[in-house]
Amino acid sequence: MDVEILARIQFAFTIAFHYIYPPLSIGLGLVMVIMEGMFLKTGNKLYEKMTKFFVRIFALIFGIGVATGIVMEFEFGTNWAVYSRYVGDVFGSALAAEGIFAFALESGFLGILLFGWNRVRPSVHFFATVMVTLGSMFSAVWIVVANSWQQTPTGYHIVGTGLHARAEITDFWAMVFNPSMVSRISHVWLGSFLSGAFLVLSISAYYLRKKRYLEFSKSAFKIGLVVATLSALAQLFVGHKSADVVAEYQPAKLAALEGHYDGSKPGDMYLMGYVDQKKQETHGLYIPGGLSFLTKGDFKAPVTGLNDFKKEDRPSAVNFVFQTYHLMVAIGMFMIALTLYSCYLWWRKSLFNKHWLMVIFSFSVLLPQVANQVGWYSAEVGRQPWVVYGLLRTSKALSQAVTAGHIVFSLILFTWVYLVLFVLFIYLLNKKIKRGPFDEENLDHSPRHIEMADSLA
Repeated sequence: MDVEILARIQFAFTIAFHYIYPPLSIGLGLVMVIMEGMFLKTGNKLYEKMTKFFVRIFALIFGIGVATGIVMEFEFGTNWAVYSRYVGDVFGSALAAEGIFAFALESGFLGILLFGWNRVRPSVHFFATVMVTLGSMFSAVWIVVANSWQQTPTGYHIVGTGLHARAEITDFWAMVFNPSMVSRISHVWLGSFLSGAFLVLSISAYYLRKKRYLEFSKSAFKIGLVVATLSALAQLFVGHKSADVVAEYQPAKLAALEGHYDGSKPGDMYLMGYVDQKKQETHGLYIPGGLSFLTKGDFKAPVTGLNDFKKEDRPSAVNFVFQTYHLMVAIGMFMIALTLYSCYLWWRKSLFNKHWLMVIFSFSVLLPQVANQVGWYSAEVGRQPWVVYGLLRTSKALSQAVTAGHIVFSLILFTWVYLVLFVLFIYLLNKKIKRGPFDEENLDHSPRHIEMADSLA
């Protein structure tokens, strides 16, 4: 493999692994705010126990997330020196704002969130929980600002030429509110809410299957279900808005998402299928003219196709972009169906009578995680061959001194380190879940004590 492919693989691996944790932190933070807010409103100790339990899980996720995110900063300098110089003014502003206004807020109140129980007033602790959650959401804002600017760059001018060219900010707020920023951060936030909500649903369903902490689990499940249902439905509309932005500003990516080649014809919307890149044909189950209707309101309107672009200016891995995008959509629709059906059973007062449904929810934590990952793949690979859309090609953004051997060595090293961290994360998470929401020093796991815990109010 050449240096470009290896560098892309290494960065994709490290950021994909890191991206497991921030969405969980953001989503779980929102759920904790709801739980603690209900405790303050009702005085029901059960909601306090819920918050304390999920705070312990939040702390684990936060710690691993911070550790796995550090590597990417060094990769910019080692593997992508030209890119770092080119976007340094833009990224420097966004990432500095992330550190000052977001991470400082999140980490500043984290100590109160973790250790402030019985040391500060309940209202003060609730305020800390809100601040930590807002900090994590603001952190996502500035990261998405930087990434969205790469997709739809605005508010800049180019200084210098060749390897010394760089984008310099001329309008900070135009850079921040670039055309894709609002739809993308909304998409990221909702995906994060789904990650946190389905983690709560998964843990609660596990306890319900094991007939442990029944009252606790039923209450936590209902909170998670409300958050998941509203987020899944909202994601449907936000996703459509994101597609409209892609259609306007990145038509080559849109064509790749749906495997659309002939720009003189209407665009079909595929439900499933595959792209034969050699023959430039897409096969599968589709709605005729569906893409044309969604983007232009007319089933017969032509949509810009891949053949309208030079071969070197369009994504090379069209089938990969097509498959990852449609997998994301399929998972999103399944989450909508699953949550709406569960709400119907809740209304019928039979939600917790379906053992098979609890089995599905026990593993449902994987759904938003997979959707977040493949959605990121389709967005980033679909942007190729540009690292900054229309301005800087990926092949021109590499460090000039780095070799394939250097990248292979560091990739192997990162793989082992991340594997150890992931095994440690799963081990500690499993240990916390099996320990349960009540302190082991006060309660054992005998049926009598479980019954006492479930009746706690």
